[in-house]
Amino acid sequence: MNTRLVRISLALCAAATVGGCTGVLAHKGAVVDPQLAASIQPGIDNKTSVEKLLGRPTFTGQFNANDWYYLSRDTKQIAFRNPRVREQTVLLVKFDQAGNVAAIQKSGKEYVAGLDPSSRKTPTLGRQRGFFEDLFGNIGTVGAPGLPSGQ
Repeated sequence: MNTRLVRISLALCAAATVGGCTGVLAHKGAVVDPQLAASIQPGIDNKTSVEKLLGRPTFTGQFNANDWYYLSRDTKQIAFRNPRVREQTVLLVKFDQAGNVAAIQKSGKEYVAGLDPSSRKTPTLGRQRGFFEDLFGNIGTVGAPGLPSGQ
């Protein structure tokens, strides 16, 4: 009876541990319907019709307000790890000065960049000091010869 209880409790602990490692799927950004995006035609549609079809853009161009970007990203995160990009869509709608669609560009996950910092240390000039030197380094320096006194 006792070994049966131990086996059941171990099975429950294992199930809880495995259950904690399930992935969490998340969607961030615009929800762009591919059929609606394909129906936009340069020279025919304008800002008003694009806004009615796709909604307001995720952001506009920094250097050209006539560039509208619709960004959509699906990620998966397992337990406490960083989320990984599963799918990404960037739809760029360019307008001419009159507000008509001039061009449409679509890109995907190929532009996702993974950045790895070189290390966790910031390089500094000067003397390398350890933890204890930083902690006890000022003992005895108050009132030392050559330093201004506190009088």
